[in-house]
Amino acid sequence: MKLTNFLLSLFLIIFISACKPKPRDINYGEDICTFCKMTVVSKQHAAEVVSQKGKVYTFDAIECMINYVQKEETEFGHLLVNDYLDPGELKDAHNCQYLISENLPSPMGAFLSAFSNKEDAQKMQEERSGKLYDWESLNQHFKDGSPNNFQ
Repeated sequence: MKLTNFLLSLFLIIFISACKPKPRDINYGEDICTFCKMTVVSKQHAAEVVSQKGKVYTFDAIECMINYVQKEETEFGHLLVNDYLDPGELKDAHNCQYLISENLPSPMGAFLSAFSNKEDAQKMQEERSGKLYDWESLNQHFKDGSPNNFQ
């Protein structure tokens, strides 16, 4: 009886963990941006969204991901962005700081970069100028229709 309960518990744990949506590595140079249909190339600016059902959407720029997410009427399992200073490493978009600086280009022209460390974002702002945002204020900035406002 104990063995049966143990095996049943193990099966349930495996089954539940298999159902959680998971990110996947971006295939740079092969994946296509879900929003603008360009090839995802930049390891400093790429982003990824994972639906609650586990479908993965890749983006060549953070601004493409934001535009996509704002148009969708659904919840997502993961919103991920690449850290500008740690290229190719996806980080939780909600925990990052964002810099819009005309001295730091991004693939789609919004001059938007993400930093997983607030101090790194502030240092880059000191070096390149621009304006810092957290996830909520960045989304509001895009909703207001002013992604390239450097003020």
